[in-house]
Amino acid sequence: MTALGVAASTAHGLIGSAIARAQTPPVAGGILRMQMPTLPLCDPRLADWPEIGNMLRGWLEPLVDYEPDGTFTGRLLERWDVAEDARSIRLTLRPGIRWWNGDALTADHVAFNLRRWLEPLPGNAMFGLMEALSDGQITIEDDLTLHLQLGHPDATLIASFSEYAALIVHPSYDGADPSVNALGSGPYRPIVNNVGKLQVLERTEWWGTPVFGGPYLDRIEYIDLGTDPALAVTAARQGLIDAVDHTIRDFAPPLEDLGWVASHASSAATLVVRFNQRDPQFYDVRVRRAIQMTVDNSVVLDIGLNGDGEVAENHHVSPLQPDYASISAPAPDPDAAFGLLAEAGMAAHVFTLVSLDDAWQALSCDVVAAQMHDAGIKVERQIRPGTEYWPHWRDYAFSATSWNMRPLGVQVLRLAYKSGAPWNESGFANAAFDAALTRALALVDATERQKVMIELETILRDEAVIIQPYWRTLTRHAIPAARGMDVTPTPVHRHHLWWIAP
Repeated sequence: MTALGVAASTAHGLIGSAIARAQTPPVAGGILRMQMPTLPLCDPRLADWPEIGNMLRGWLEPLVDYEPDGTFTGRLLERWDVAEDARSIRLTLRPGIRWWNGDALTADHVAFNLRRWLEPLPGNAMFGLMEALSDGQITIEDDLTLHLQLGHPDATLIASFSEYAALIVHPSYDGADPSVNALGSGPYRPIVNNVGKLQVLERTEWWGTPVFGGPYLDRIEYIDLGTDPALAVTAARQGLIDAVDHTIRDFAPPLEDLGWVASHASSAATLVVRFNQRDPQFYDVRVRRAIQMTVDNSVVLDIGLNGDGEVAENHHVSPLQPDYASISAPAPDPDAAFGLLAEAGMAAHVFTLVSLDDAWQALSCDVVAAQMHDAGIKVERQIRPGTEYWPHWRDYAFSATSWNMRPLGVQVLRLAYKSGAPWNESGFANAAFDAALTRALALVDATERQKVMIELETILRDEAVIIQPYWRTLTRHAIPAARGMDVTPTPVHRHHLWWIAP
């Protein structure tokens, strides 16, 4: 059994076989320049965008890694033992791990981080993920072992340790920008943090080399070219970059014309168009249903994403996640939508749909707005730059957010739809949903959890919480010499595996 709650053979089948590794042995040296947004760095538990996590992972490490083949590997942890009732977990650290200042990583340091995650700070996503520990107990057994007794069962704790917000910091960390006077245990040091332009990691001595191999690259440079993918193509032609973090399908051919190589991964990454139920416009479920009924998700996939993915069902649980349950797909009914909106007294209202200026997100929202307009619903579009959109992503009344994949569907539901959760951008609060979610979290076996997921997915669909049109196929292009950096479903950067062939 893996931390997914399914047998290993089943886990491999969910996402596919492991990404093929290069046959030639990795070699050390070289600089890799990747196009990626460079966002302000922060306390890891407050990191709310994967690009922040990708930079922080250079020197701050997780307890476990989620692998491309759908299984988990201990990073700082050597092993974990979970009781059958999902209420007791023993964590054992790898011996010999040291921080850069010479301190040995101990169970006390991990306990320090667990307690930080339990602090109910605004934006602390780990607070919700560690809820079962808030009324439990942390016991240090020895320097490398600690025991967690949970207040109530939670079968997802190990999976939650792989979150990009779950990076382990030294007990001396003060909560400020962690790149300033950086103290980590990872393979790369931050040497440049020029937000909006350039962030740079530089290789250092690493405890993990005998265990995992690497690091190989001398430097990793994250270059921010803005959200227009055409600028990345121009930079590639000029030899200014070696890879793009995510390739938009329309811009794949010019990169391949340059000889760049693509990697692909099916994923539960998605775009969620949500109604903020804290806003009076969306108090009435009839309003939300009316707008949702105008949208044919397959059309959004075909136009907004050029068909590069799979149609989704408006409940944010993917068939790639082992606890997914199949329920009837939403049926668009634009002819009835306007009548339902009129019944709610909102026929004359003008809705404003906000999106990031990232090309695929903006186009997808254009398609949603066009279908609303075709049904007679008044709608305006606002497209905002990242510097304006990212700090306020939870506050808009009607907007779209890119969500990356989590190993388990129940993790996403807890992060995004549990009442009061820090990342609950829809403002959804439903006692029946919360109660069912608690039951689902307690079930170790993912097939048993599917029975409860039917209830959870149905509530989200019937309450018209979101328009969630598709699951994305992720693509990354890089120069032929770039190895070990194929895109993964989550998609976390694992810097120690990256290298450049001579």
